[in-house]
Amino acid sequence: MSLTMENIKTKLGPADLKEGMTATKVKRFIGDYGIIILFVVILVFLAVAAPNFLTVNNIVNVVRQSSIIGLIALGMTFIMITAGIDLSVGSIVGLAGMTFALLAPASGGAFWLPLVAGLAVGLLVGFLSAALVVWGAILPFLATLATMAIARTAVLVMTDGQVVSGLSGPAEWLGSGFIGPVPVPVIIFLIAAVICEFVLSRTKFGSHVYAVGGNEESAKKVGISTSRVLFTVYLIGGVTAALGGLVLTARLDGAAPVAGTGYELQVIAAVVIGGTSLFGGVGTIRGTVIGVLLLGVVMNGMNLMGVSSYYQQGVQGIILVLAVLLNRWKSD
Repeated sequence: MSLTMENIKTKLGPADLKEGMTATKVKRFIGDYGIIILFVVILVFLAVAAPNFLTVNNIVNVVRQSSIIGLIALGMTFIMITAGIDLSVGSIVGLAGMTFALLAPASGGAFWLPLVAGLAVGLLVGFLSAALVVWGAILPFLATLATMAIARTAVLVMTDGQVVSGLSGPAEWLGSGFIGPVPVPVIIFLIAAVICEFVLSRTKFGSHVYAVGGNEESAKKVGISTSRVLFTVYLIGGVTAALGGLVLTARLDGAAPVAGTGYELQVIAAVVIGGTSLFGGVGTIRGTVIGVLLLGVVMNGMNLMGVSSYYQQGVQGIILVLAVLLNRWKSD
């Protein structure tokens, strides 16, 4: 006898079916809102455990510090929705920031020149990663591992491993300035997030990104240029990483060849915590913003509470595992 819906109804009965539907709704609710619930719980805990946490200055500081990782994570979201990954973003931060720092003093007040040059560096590295993935048919992990090494070598050779400091006023304003009471890095992050949210959720390109991540072969069959989509997302990732590097350099009033080291891991963690699947096809910019802020709040709270740095990475790891389990539970 075949197992049909009528058989299931006969064997289970109305009460069993109702209980199953309720369990499904609860599961879906936790899967959709679990990270937000966790975020709120952490906020409440830190508000009680760390008296200085809820001050205006501290909240502004948390968002400003998170904005750099946040900018990079926006581009990473596009890439990971296509089932890719970009390990070169930390090196792009260092290379773009160093380019910006070298050109800013010599720009003679032409603030746009070092900005464009820094963003162009990110675009170039993103293009190289895309070329290796699309034309070279190399796995994104390996392709971007290579571009990570290339970009880091380039910045070390440019300066012979030396730190560059002393930016001009306009360049420094990018990382330390305010527009009213709001820090400039926060404004840049919010504008970039709104643009990326619109592109991903409201445009044909955004739907193509999800289609490629869901099933690349099926996307090809319905006429989507998967090569163009993949090229574009790696270019977006390169530009947002470079923008993060420019803001970081301006905030520190200088650039170091090792700037951005390890950022790729923080960025990937934030994106995954925000609900983006490592297997592609699932993810949102809104979720990524929540993931970025959650990590920023946790790190800030632990610093305020005097938690040893030895334990801080472990706490991040626990949050990441919880996020992955929630995402898996939702998809089961």
